[in-house]
Amino acid sequence: MQIETLQIFCDLAELKSFSGAAEKNMISQSAVSQQLSNIEKAFNTALIDRHRKSFGLTAAGELFYNTCKDILSRYENFQSGLNFLKNSAKSKITAAAIYSIGMHSLQSYIKKFITLHPQVYLDIEYLSAVEIYNRLLLGKIDVGFVAVPRNSPDIQVYEFVAEPLVLVCGPQHAFANKSSIDIYMVQYHPFIAFARNLPTRNWIDQLLLKYNVVVKPVMEFDNVETIKRVVEINNGISIMPETTIQNELANGTLKAIPFSNGKFERPTGIIIRKNRVMNDNLKSFIELLYRPNPKNIRN
Repeated sequence: MQIETLQIFCDLAELKSFSGAAEKNMISQSAVSQQLSNIEKAFNTALIDRHRKSFGLTAAGELFYNTCKDILSRYENFQSGLNFLKNSAKSKITAAAIYSIGMHSLQSYIKKFITLHPQVYLDIEYLSAVEIYNRLLLGKIDVGFVAVPRNSPDIQVYEFVAEPLVLVCGPQHAFANKSSIDIYMVQYHPFIAFARNLPTRNWIDQLLLKYNVVVKPVMEFDNVETIKRVVEINNGISIMPETTIQNELANGTLKAIPFSNGKFERPTGIIIRKNRVMNDNLKSFIELLYRPNPKNIRN
């Protein structure tokens, strides 16, 4: 039985039309009928309920349809993986990262990878987390880098760096000279927050909730650069990953104060589509980034 036959049956079941299935597969209607007849003879069972006025599958037909869809999906994954391996000679890895990770935590790893694998072309875009997940699932990128990675049955997550969260303020702020601070003090000052739809915002909100700290943000932004600029002019304080403010700390335009309550961190992750085939270049890239246990990386 050919893959094409399984596809024709699925099209027939979904379109509920012999003529529609014939047109979609560019064959005659009688050819569709013949294919169906051959399948029913092979399994010695009816797949189409011919006693109904409207088109319908028998119980066996439903079972066969679901099996065909599974086989076709696996075959498509095989073809995709095979094409990926064939194209591996091009030595290209397409990646996408949220801006704060791509411009800060990821940079040193990129330099090291390029040094170790100069033959590989690394194409990295900076996108929103939503766009990264979408492109990954559509197969438009090989790997993504996000903050607070979400659980998904279709995505494999590898731990990346845990970024320390600190209180950030301008150099003239009352907190600027403190060596540490109680997180409870945050609620008494104007707070500049990440936008509500961002995973980092949700993570920080949960952190504040854990300590029964209530803040009312005076401003909310969807990117770390804008938050830094607002805090720099002493319009408020914020909680941010320390990795994102290294330049400002060096220039003295921002101050970072650790919390006395404990070590707070923002988790980040490397994400790939589950069950995808990884060539040696992509595997090496992820092994370099995923430090806890690179032996867990498998095809």
